[in-house]
Amino acid sequence: MDKKIIDAFIKNAITEDVGDGDHTSLSTIPVGTKGKAKLIVKEDGILAGVELALEIFEQIDASLQVNVSLRDGQQVKVGDIAFTVEGNTHSILLAERLVLNCMQRMSGIATQTHRIVKHLEGYKTKVLDTRKTTPGLRYLEKWAVRIGGGVNHRIGLYDMILIKDNHVDYAGGIANAINQANDYLTTTGRKLQIEIEVRNMEELKQVLEIGKVDRIMLDNFPIPLLKEAVALIDGKFVTEASGGITEENVAAYAACGVDFISMGALTHSVKSLDLSLKAF
Repeated sequence: MDKKIIDAFIKNAITEDVGDGDHTSLSTIPVGTKGKAKLIVKEDGILAGVELALEIFEQIDASLQVNVSLRDGQQVKVGDIAFTVEGNTHSILLAERLVLNCMQRMSGIATQTHRIVKHLEGYKTKVLDTRKTTPGLRYLEKWAVRIGGGVNHRIGLYDMILIKDNHVDYAGGIANAINQANDYLTTTGRKLQIEIEVRNMEELKQVLEIGKVDRIMLDNFPIPLLKEAVALIDGKFVTEASGGITEENVAAYAACGVDFISMGALTHSVKSLDLSLKAF
C-alpha cells in the first residue's frame, strides 16, 4: 500500500462528503455518544478493502477500535462478519459510506478477477488489468485486481511505452512508431519497456522483422489466428491477447499459449459486492 496515495485519497473523499458538517448525525445523536458496528457480508465473493478501511477509520478517528475477523483476499459468504468497529458514533457514521463504497467496489473487482484466474488454472497465462479504470480510483481498483489474483499492467502513461493503433497511425506506420520510441528512450535516458499492439498478421510480421520491442499485444485476433500468431512469435517476445475476451471464452484464449490476457472488464463494468455496516 502506498500510504501517501491512500492518505490523499481519504482526505479528499472525506472533504467531499462532510462539507461543513454531518448535520444528520449532529442533529440526532448527542456529541460523545459511543457505539458499535459490524461489517456484514451480504453476497458470496472475495473480500477486498479491509486494509483500506483500517486506514479510513484511523484517519477519521484514531481512537476507534477495529477488530478484524476476515482479511483481504479471503473467500466470504453471506452472513460473514469482516470486522467490528467501536467508539465515537459520529466518527463511525462519518466513515460508514466511504468504507462501504471502497470495499464494495474493490471486493467486486477482486471477485471478478478471482473467477477469471480460476478459469486460467492449468495454463501459463496471467490476467492483466488495463487503464479502463474510474478516474481517481485507479490505485484502489488495481490494488483489488492484485487481491483477486490478477496482475497489474502499466499503472499509467508514465511507466511503460504502449504503442497502440492510434499511435501507429499518427506516427506513419509500425516502423516509424517503433524506431521513434527507441530513439526517445535513448535521448531521454529512460528505462521503459516497449509494447506494441498489432491488428493483423501483416503488422505482426513487420514487428518481428524490426524487433526492438519487449511485448506484442495481439488485438482482436480470432482464436485460430491467435494460435498462428503465437506460433510465429515462437517465444521471441512476451505475448498479450486483448479484445473480445470474456469469462466464458478466456480459457480458450489461454489455450493458444499467450503469456498474458488483458481485460478491461475487470474494472470498467464490474458489479460491486453487497456489504453493509450495521449498528449492534
